[in-house]
Amino acid sequence: RPATPYGVQQLLLRTGVETKGAHAVVVGRSNIVGRPMAALLLQDGPGGNATVTVCHSRTRGIDQHTRLADILIVAIGKPEFVTGDMVKPGAVVIDVGVNRVDDPSRKQGYRLVGDVKFQEAKQVASAITPVPGGVGPMTITMLLSNTVQAARQWAHP
Repeated sequence: RPATPYGVQQLLLRTGVETKGAHAVVVGRSNIVGRPMAALLLQDGPGGNATVTVCHSRTRGIDQHTRLADILIVAIGKPEFVTGDMVKPGAVVIDVGVNRVDDPSRKQGYRLVGDVKFQEAKQVASAITPVPGGVGPMTITMLLSNTVQAARQWAHP
């Protein structure tokens, strides 16, 4: 199972976000996050049965799509790409991006930001994941889950 998309799906399931019948917009079409995320949301079963729109860097009028999302999952790899006015009021926003931006005020000279302008989007969204500390720990958890599952299959073929 792809760790990051599976982690996002588990995050939605375990926080009680209903995906069935929801309009989910995935911003990003990578083979690692965007496409498998869309596939998981489309599948029949818990954490699925959503209507999914996939947008990418070449999507025209991307803000028109994002404003329709009940669940907005952003994995486009561009720092603070999604702004507050691109989020539907009450939407659940999952920020998968991790970007390093220069910040001379920080000891290390940079700070980490997501693909969503957190301070703006949190004013509009009903829930939002932070960066860092949101999706990343879920990815690690799902990597461990995959490792345990692989070990069990190896031990008991």
